[in-house]
Amino acid sequence: MLLATAAWGVDNTLSRALAERDPGQVVLAKALLGVTATVLLAMLFGEPWPSAAAALALFAIGATGYGLSLRFYLLAQRAFGAARTGSVFAFAPFIGAAFAVALGDRSASGLMALGSGLMLAGVVLHLAESHGHEHAHEALAHEHAHRHDDGHHDHMHEPMPTGEHSHPHRHEPLRHAHAHVPDAHHMHPH
Repeated sequence: MLLATAAWGVDNTLSRALAERDPGQVVLAKALLGVTATVLLAMLFGEPWPSAAAALALFAIGATGYGLSLRFYLLAQRAFGAARTGSVFAFAPFIGAAFAVALGDRSASGLMALGSGLMLAGVVLHLAESHGHEHAHEALAHEHAHRHDDGHHDHMHEPMPTGEHSHPHRHEPLRHAHAHVPDAHHMHPH
């Protein structure tokens, strides 16, 4: 369990650098790596191939349980930072446990309720944090998904797109004040 937790932490840390990229491309690349590793391990250990129905069921479970979850995770990291996203996603097992208890599982305990309450309080505090001050942005050239109504992307297009889009673009130096999270544009020191 410790190794799995450490691997999850490493994956989250490495995924932060990918959060500004197209989430669909990231999910596809990570899924292809996972499928390749799984097939190689199955072949190495002589596992039988699943039936067509089982393969389709596994695909549906993976696409929703992993693919959709990873997409939402990357979008959340982009929107409110890696630490906040991690605390929200770490609360998911407690939601699953609540459903299990509601469906008749009798293993709930006072300690489990206390842990759930403390985790929920931590998530609420983390998400309610407001951080805003005057800060400077250095000149920066990069590519990531962005909108033109966020106060940081004022470059022009012909025609001007509506909604989120991605392409290489340049930011001129800028000094302003607003509430922000540690995203791709707010990694400044304090």
